[in-house]
Amino acid sequence: MNEWGRHETEEERADRKWGELIQEVRVAQTGVQILFGFLLTVVFQQKYASLEQTDKTIYIITVILGAATTGALIGPVSLHRLVSGRRVKAEAVEWASRMTLAGLVLLLATMTSSLLLVLRVATHNPIVPWIVSVVVAWYGLCWFVVPMWTLRRHTTR
Repeated sequence: MNEWGRHETEEERADRKWGELIQEVRVAQTGVQILFGFLLTVVFQQKYASLEQTDKTIYIITVILGAATTGALIGPVSLHRLVSGRRVKAEAVEWASRMTLAGLVLLLATMTSSLLLVLRVATHNPIVPWIVSVVVAWYGLCWFVVPMWTLRRHTTR
């Protein structure tokens, strides 16, 4: 048994962690690609021309965030393809994990911006920023607070 409490070599551990990471990325990639594809079509809708400048600015920021998110979440695939067979799996897992975390933070920003834009255009209600804030707090709780709390509460090292 090794220091991680498993019967696996470092190479086996890297392989396991890589498999787990890629499964996680697949889930996020699918949602991001659908969201980004949708965002790219908005500018071609007739209503786009009649949007307020603030909404157009939010849209442009949202598209840029969506592109950055897509890049971060597809990055681990490219990384793996370029370093595969070079005996750097543990390092690749570490970098891919960093890219995935960056992608999740960017996804949070993209979804926040998307929600703000849609609710502003759909409702013209001054309460929209508060609604978006509550949803973002929920995302933060689910995506970051609960995992960090679990890690802190249940890790002995």
